[in-house]
Amino acid sequence: MEQSAQSALRSAKLLSDGKDYHLVRLPANAITLAAGIVAEAALPFCAMVVDEREVSLLLPAEVCAEFSRRLRHAELSEQVYRLITFDAPLEPSLVGFIAKISACLAEAEIPLLSYAAYSRDHIFVPAEQFSRAMSALQALQRDSG
Repeated sequence: MEQSAQSALRSAKLLSDGKDYHLVRLPANAITLAAGIVAEAALPFCAMVVDEREVSLLLPAEVCAEFSRRLRHAELSEQVYRLITFDAPLEPSLVGFIAKISACLAEAEIPLLSYAAYSRDHIFVPAEQFSRAMSALQALQRDSG
């Protein structure tokens, strides 16, 4: 039986590491620099996205500070983000999970950045709206029961 968005929401634990994160933008040719920072920092969570125009990193604020010399030409977001992990095994065929989360946070007027790992999803919300986001998502979980 295919996993439903409702059952995934019900079973997911909402976790956060309590850290502040920054979105970092580097030129496309900085992929080696970005990969080196990710490798050296040995982080419990980070994200790196590479496309033809840029390299984007999502890094804890303390890592940005630690590697500030190497990131001196990078563009760092002024916005500080907080991580929310949906800790439950999510099937690759799952449909509508992020749509429900996005709609819930949109109703609360909270923006999000969405990242998928192999079996878990993660979102980042503005740090100053973290508590409101968690409350909204917990209400969504209760309503999915």
